[in-house]
Amino acid sequence: MAAPNSAERKACWDARDQLWQCLDENNDRLESCQKFQADFEARCPAQWVKYFTKRRDFLKYKEKMQTEGFTPAGGPRENS
Repeated sequence: MAAPNSAERKACWDARDQLWQCLDENNDRLESCQKFQADFEARCPAQWVKYFTKRRDFLKYKEKMQTEGFTPAGGPRENS
């Protein structure tokens, strides 16, 4: 597969941005954004779809950690 040219990259990024905006407006409910998801998948290479999906998950997790803080999981206690 050839690398996307600049117009194809822009179309992919625009489709990604529209999907992410829809997800933000609909509390991350993908069923409300199926049209945008289909457009995103049609305009972007499969590897890019996978990468951008993981990237969004990471950014949401990072935002949550910054706003809510980190609570470590309870593990085995050390007897000191």
